[in-house]
Amino acid sequence: MTAKLAGFGTTIFAEMSALAVKTGAINLGQGFPDTDGPIEVLDAAVAAIRDGFNQYPPGPGMPVLRQAIVEHQRRFYGLDYDVETEVLVTAGATEALAGALLGMLDEGDEVVLFEPMYDSYQACIALAGGVLKPVVLRPDPEAGGRYGFDRDEFRAAVTGRTKLILLNTPHNPTGKVFNRDELDLIAAVAQEHDVLVVTDEVYEHLVFSGAEHVPMAGLPGMAERTLTISSGGKTFNTTGWKIGWMCGPASMVTAAKTAKQFLTYVNGAPFQPATAVGLQLPDAFFSRLAADLEHKRDRLYAGLVAAGFTAYRPEATYFTTVDIRPVQADGDGIAFCRSLPERVGVVAIPNQVFYANQEHGRHLVRFACCKRLDVIDAAVERLADLAS
Repeated sequence: MTAKLAGFGTTIFAEMSALAVKTGAINLGQGFPDTDGPIEVLDAAVAAIRDGFNQYPPGPGMPVLRQAIVEHQRRFYGLDYDVETEVLVTAGATEALAGALLGMLDEGDEVVLFEPMYDSYQACIALAGGVLKPVVLRPDPEAGGRYGFDRDEFRAAVTGRTKLILLNTPHNPTGKVFNRDELDLIAAVAQEHDVLVVTDEVYEHLVFSGAEHVPMAGLPGMAERTLTISSGGKTFNTTGWKIGWMCGPASMVTAAKTAKQFLTYVNGAPFQPATAVGLQLPDAFFSRLAADLEHKRDRLYAGLVAAGFTAYRPEATYFTTVDIRPVQADGDGIAFCRSLPERVGVVAIPNQVFYANQEHGRHLVRFACCKRLDVIDAAVERLADLAS
């Protein structure tokens, strides 16, 4: 194994999912839904298969999907992209991130990001020879547990060695949605230091009441330095299709495409026109999607509080983070998650694995709410045993 990947090993998701299978536990660990997406999208995929869309699609992605992505960005955010040069279809957002980081980083380039972070970020930065510069997000008791960051710490992290800022909003695993004031600060620092910004926005349509997703590319002066990444998996309950995309300046897209073509090259031919159908669904679909997930969030959150955890109410995404110390005094999240399936029959993910500085997340654990209500209720009932 290359020294660049030393210490990464098997992902925690594989370990926890295997535990779920072994014990028959309810899996609230990995973030995938247990219901299918909209029938229009599923039917479009079946039709595409039957119509012969089963060979390699074009390298940049099928024109019908690239056009739908352009129209989606204009419809929801007022952003305009050239369909030929500023849009690229990828094997999920994970490959888009890998392509962007491998295509834009040179050895020793620094990447500023917020931790906890989606686990592929750190690995891809390492593969690219980059240097990770994490800024920690912490729940603020005075703000109802909403996650925030020290602005001076962020400013100090961005230096003359910084190549890009990697931003995930809505944020996994905390459920934080960066607000306009926070984004303005990030944008101002990026412009002051002339650095690029890569944004992971896969949860853009899973935002709850009181929060608003604001794309970084829409802020003044940021369109020309921001590469925006998203996917259809979370929005259309099709995580297994792995259809993602990026939008941004032609130079940034070209850099990412140059690396991406040597990864999967292309993927998911029949799923590309189907995802295009999804992006064109009426506004009511997207509103119902967020409202349904918010209801599930509330049900899970209440159950976690009743079980004795200190829970932090997410503003978006599939996930709710809890502090386990009220129910396990030593605060060892990994040990807690490894024992939880046998103890009560529920699987969760220790947040520690999402931190470069793992001590910051040792006592935190993530539960997913993207399941049927009956599954959430059954899990909550089992977790209640922790409080008894």
